[in-house]
Amino acid sequence: MTAPAASRLPEVPETNQHYDQDPAVFEQFLDPRMKYTCALYESEADDLATAQETKLRWIADTLGLRPGARLLDIGCGWGSLSLYAAEERGCRVTAVSPAPHQRGYIMDRAARQGVADRIEVVTERVERLSVPERAHDAVALVGSSAHMKDIGQVMRLCWSALRRGGRLYLSDSCYRNTARHTEFAERDGSVFVRDSVFGGGEMRPLSVLVAAAEDAGFSIEAVRDLTDEYARTIDAWMRNVEDRADRLDAIEPGLSAKLLRYFEIANAGWGFTTKHYALVCRKAR
Repeated sequence: MTAPAASRLPEVPETNQHYDQDPAVFEQFLDPRMKYTCALYESEADDLATAQETKLRWIADTLGLRPGARLLDIGCGWGSLSLYAAEERGCRVTAVSPAPHQRGYIMDRAARQGVADRIEVVTERVERLSVPERAHDAVALVGSSAHMKDIGQVMRLCWSALRRGGRLYLSDSCYRNTARHTEFAERDGSVFVRDSVFGGGEMRPLSVLVAAAEDAGFSIEAVRDLTDEYARTIDAWMRNVEDRADRLDAIEPGLSAKLLRYFEIANAGWGFTTKHYALVCRKAR
């Protein structure tokens, strides 16, 4: 892969402090696969690890991942979907993250799991990402589009990357509607999450995501409301943070309180200010 010179976008940081921390931070409160977004609970008895495994299986089924399929995982986080697709579905994966810590972590796990030959990890911002046209069977944006400033550019990139008939899976937190976005986007809690956690980007209403997908050429196949699932996921993270506060604060003084503030702000808004949706699109032509 090639990318334009970094000087073209000097105002965009390479990554942000929250996501490029030592993986030991996230190991304290995430599931064993280190999936840092919404889980999918099938029963009241499901724990966090079970629900995250269910979510990965559902995404893979939704995208139709099968042996030999090529997946582009943009904003791959700690590699949960990329590693799952390579190990469990036999896919060839290009994972994209701007965080060097995440790249190192994914490649280490890929080597331990015997799938290093199936995964390429690109350390790059999506604004500078260049991918071969029509070379992928599926594209995933799992909880990552809110970290990206130009959603139109992102959707066009995804459309270009997919072969005809390929699918895009996008899930993210959204403002409930345009009025809520206007009212709450610049409030203290929203600014804290956007700038201190997301490192910029823009959380949008679902209507904006749908319009961007359609403008890029996609057909919308399905929308699923996962708001309640994410509230339960964050509850599980908060319990883990509280249980391991001493370990987190030993890594960085005050880190547990910062994480709890983020999670409390997120869970306070569900249904009133924010929603969490999964959007499935197809490149029909």
